[in-house]
Amino acid sequence: MISLQQTRLIRPPPGINPTGPRKSDPWFVYKLAAFVSLGALLFGYDQGVMGMQPKNSWVTGAVVSMHDIGCFFGAMSTGSLADRYGRERMLTIASLVFVIGAVVQTASYTVVQIIIGRVVLGYGVGSCAAGVPLYQSDIAPPTLRGRLIGIEQMVLATGELLAFRINYGFNYLPSKDCPRWLVAQDRQECALEVLTRLHGPEVASVELEQIQETMHLEMHTKASWSGMLRVPFLRLTLLASAIQGFQQVTGTNSIFYYTPTLFEKGGITNPRTANLATGGVGIALFLSAWIPIFFFDRLGRKTWLQIGTVGMMLAMVGIAVLQWHAGENLGSKGNYAIVMFPYLFYVFFNISWAIAAWAYPSEIFPLSMRAKGNAIASAANWTRCYIVAHASPPVGDAIGWGLYVVYAVICVFAFVFVRFALVETRGPSLEDMNRLFGLEGFFAEGEAAAADQIFAAKNASVQHIERSDHDQATGAFLGVT
Repeated sequence: MISLQQTRLIRPPPGINPTGPRKSDPWFVYKLAAFVSLGALLFGYDQGVMGMQPKNSWVTGAVVSMHDIGCFFGAMSTGSLADRYGRERMLTIASLVFVIGAVVQTASYTVVQIIIGRVVLGYGVGSCAAGVPLYQSDIAPPTLRGRLIGIEQMVLATGELLAFRINYGFNYLPSKDCPRWLVAQDRQECALEVLTRLHGPEVASVELEQIQETMHLEMHTKASWSGMLRVPFLRLTLLASAIQGFQQVTGTNSIFYYTPTLFEKGGITNPRTANLATGGVGIALFLSAWIPIFFFDRLGRKTWLQIGTVGMMLAMVGIAVLQWHAGENLGSKGNYAIVMFPYLFYVFFNISWAIAAWAYPSEIFPLSMRAKGNAIASAANWTRCYIVAHASPPVGDAIGWGLYVVYAVICVFAFVFVRFALVETRGPSLEDMNRLFGLEGFFAEGEAAAADQIFAAKNASVQHIERSDHDQATGAFLGVT
């Protein structure tokens, strides 16, 4: 019988003595992260391809946003698939669904066919978007978690850049599974081998022991969907969902999906010039995506988010002012100044929310709940993405440049959320997150309660045996007498 679950033994590479000394490969974790990030390349390319200039704002919003419906269900599915079949197989399933959706969309002749293809493809995108950060946070040491998510964002930006360049050109025409999941499957030797390859033999056994201890501490807490909405885990669920939600409602995809329209309303009426300027967004995304790879782990998550939010807010104000200026001064050379503000927005977005919104949910939950918690947070992202993608065209038609004032105000609320609600997670290992969020006492109580139940069961069993022996002895005595 064929099983989707990864059951293959993970052994040392050929020529390596499993009992002898091992040399660590510091580049292995980077190579593995880069390979897994190919899922983000598909994600980014798909986003860039769907950047379009609407003729009917409601139809365009529907075509673009239905993709996010598929993303929602894809993200939610990772909570079960990643725990049941492993992170590696879950990403494989997502890639296959992505291919099917791309084929359906490519072969479409009607709006309905395109929407069906978008939903199917969205399922694959949503699974990859939730699964890749989950996988990368599992394999990364604490000092590299942000950097690896940065690599994913850079690869995603590369996909977006490729899509923009291809669109502009057409204008002239007619995977190893995660050690924590392996421990949860009681495959300790395989987990040790993976940790050895990722982080070297010196720290592998220590990390394995930490993972085992955390798993033991959490084993008495059942990881259920309803459990994510109960105290004390509700706080983590709300934080993770809120950070993902704010990533979308601060306006990133409102700019990204409808950049040509943004420039047109800003006074750039030449379609080729607007398309060339739109391609510059891809360049800004690609170049700025390198910054967090080298610097994100040097400052805290909250610091980067606050810096990024202020820059994004100023960029939204700039877009609003220049669209207002274009409405009052048609044909003015000064209208071209609007080009710099979407670029500015994405530089600040890429160094903050693009990384932290995916890194934070993948690292704050207890190990036994990380897949489900990350899935809920990713689903929150795609829900907001759907709302933004669907509502932006008609709202933009209704209030014009006021749309970007709204986004600037939302950025203010996002700053307050980051400043006062988030807990800094830079530095601690995944196994230390329970202590950081004050969950150790909860798990200790659960373990103590379980120990009391075991003791009570054993004590009842002993009393039962003692009573049986006593009854037998009494019966024997009475029989004799």
